[in-house]
This record gives sequence, C-alpha cells and structure tokens, in this order.
Amino acid sequence: MLEEKEIIKRLLNGEIKLHEIEKYTENIEKSVDIRRKFCEAVSNTNLDHLSEYSLSMEDALKRNIENPIGTVQIPVGIAGPLEVHGEHAEGNYYVPLATSEGALVASVNRGFSVIKSAGGVTARIIDDKMTRAPVIKTKSVAEALKIKNWIMEHFEDLKEAAEQTTGHGKLVKIDPVVVVGKYVYPRFVYTTGDSMGMNMVTIATDNALEILIKETSAHIIALSGNLCVDKKPSALNLIEGRGKSIIAEINIPRDVVERKLKTTPEAIVEVNITKNLIGSAIAGSMGFNAQYANMIGAIFLATGQDEAHIVEGSLGITVAEVINGDLYFSVTLPDVPIATIGGGTRLETARECLNIMGVYGAGKVGKFAEIVSGTVLAGELSLIGALAAGHLARAHKDLGRG
Repeated sequence: MLEEKEIIKRLLNGEIKLHEIEKYTENIEKSVDIRRKFCEAVSNTNLDHLSEYSLSMEDALKRNIENPIGTVQIPVGIAGPLEVHGEHAEGNYYVPLATSEGALVASVNRGFSVIKSAGGVTARIIDDKMTRAPVIKTKSVAEALKIKNWIMEHFEDLKEAAEQTTGHGKLVKIDPVVVVGKYVYPRFVYTTGDSMGMNMVTIATDNALEILIKETSAHIIALSGNLCVDKKPSALNLIEGRGKSIIAEINIPRDVVERKLKTTPEAIVEVNITKNLIGSAIAGSMGFNAQYANMIGAIFLATGQDEAHIVEGSLGITVAEVINGDLYFSVTLPDVPIATIGGGTRLETARECLNIMGVYGAGKVGKFAEIVSGTVLAGELSLIGALAAGHLARAHKDLGRG
C-alpha cells in the first residue's frame, strides 16, 4: 500500500490512472477519499459536500459507478396521499420526489388533493416491453431481404438462443425488421419482469445474433442501431411503446375543479388543446403534454432509475374533455422504463424511497408503474389548472423564489 500523498503525487504526474487507485489502498472508502482529494488539487476546489454520504460505496462500485469521488445531494420531498385504483396498486400512497425545482412537490400535492376529492385515479399498464435493435450489414439489398426473411422464419431459434441467457427475459417478437439499402435493423422485443432489463436484453440479443452470424452472411456492425430506441425521444416509442406503457384517468366533478383548482372544466380543456396539442404540434414536439418529465424525473432520481430514460418518460399525450359538465382527464405514457430490482434500485437511498411506496423488490413493478402514472396525472392536472386559473407565475414566485 502507498501513502495518500504519494498516490496523489503519482496521479498528478500521470504515473497512476484514476481507475487504478484501489490497487494501492486498503479499502474502497480510502480510494474514494484520495480520488476526491486529487480532484481538489487539480481544480483548486473544496469538495467537502461531495464527501458526505451514507451509502456503501463498495457496493456501488461493483455495479453502479466507476472512479467514485462521493455523491451529490438532491432534496427529496414527499407528496401524498395519492389514491390509486389499479390492477396492482390499490389504496393510498405517499410518493417521494427528488428535485431542486421549487413548487413541484407542492403542485403534485395539490393534484393529489384533487384526485382524493374526486374518488381516486384509475391506473392501468397497457403494455410492457424492452427492446434492442442491432444494425446488420449485408452485401446488397437482395441479401438484406434474404436476411430479413431468415429472421422472420427462424424466430423460434432466435428466441431459444436469447432466452438461454436469462431466467426472466422472454423474447416476444422481432418487429419491425427494417431494411435501409443493404442494412437491416431488426427490433428485438422482450418482457423483462421487475427489472428494467436493458442489460438483460442486450446480452440476450447478442447471444441470438450468434446464430444469425453462423447461418447467414450477416455482419453485425453494432449491437444497438438506434431502432431500439434507447434514451432518445422517438415517434416509434410513442406509437409502439417501450418499458411500461401506462395510462391514468379520472373523472372530476365540476364543483371539485372549481373549488380545488379555482377554474372550470372548460378552461382546462381549452388550455390542453391550445397548449399541449396545437402548441406541441407547431413545435414538432413528441410530448403532447405540459410536464410529464418533471414528475418522471423526480421519481426516477428518488428511486434509482436510469435518469437518461427521463427523456423517454417525457413522451405522451394528455386528454381533457367535458362530459356532462364534469372534467375527464387522462395521461398516456407509452415509454416509461422502470424497475424495482437491479440497477440503481440497489442503492440505499433508492431502496428507502421505493419502500415508502411499498414497491421495492420482485413482484412490485406493476404497482410502481401505476403509482407513477397517477403521480404524473396529478402534476399535469395541477399545472394545467394553474395555467387555466392564471396562477402559475404566482406559484413560482411564492414557492420557487422563496
């Protein structure tokens, strides 16, 4: 083992690389401290706050992070209760939200209050899938079509190979299989249980492609050819779905809208049409909603989800109608990759936040998804209500600016 000062000196001289520090220290925590002190030296910055954490960096280093120097801290607020009537979630739930945006938790909490007064939100999972789509190079378009046909005719062989790598993932289809010139893009579609499953389907697809390579002239350029579509806004995911596809809906009596949101069903419908539908259309947006990403982001950060998938969770359509004088309101989120086991859910703070909702561990992802959809509806309803009543700027002035 080397002394701390000697390790930092060698780091500064380029004799030791950042990922090699663990070789020269007695434990992980010491290596984290040294790496952070090196950062302080090269940046002339004090990093005291990054050093304050309670999670096990040794466990995090195994699967969640490389070259750790500490943790960031994001305030976590609690909103609730949210009354949900789903196939997996039934009852009242308190939802942790990690955010630094003032007014967000208060806005969601107001939405929860409206939902409670209206008898609860109905939530459903309408689809469940995870995808991986490699890009395959062939010699010609004729050869590309042959490989496309081979893939479609040998689905069962590819399925068997893919599922050899996992006890939880199931290959349900390969669709679409897109040909562009001499390139082929097959979209492998799986179910992955309580895991978000991105690593699972990557390994499974790689194994399936071994058969394709052996039996055809296909050359795999990349295991991901972007038809997946992973961590990017996509019309394909908006239509086909990815992760959990979820819907929440509610019928809110007129008097509740007027009393709780200080506006009318007609005004909310008008804001939704002009802002979320027409406004999004002229902007070329694929998010026909007001703020899905706010709630998705806050829940993802609190519960250890892959934060890059927030962009996928921002996709979706808000519907508002006046029916017999009352307000019908729904949110449709076709692309929400979430998990209750694996990945960042292992981290201690994430596990605690999942436990607040009673959704940590196997068999809980359906319940979690329905709570997420209800939370998104609450925040969406609250914001559109504030816009309809002309209260948005005042709320941010009071709560966002302190």
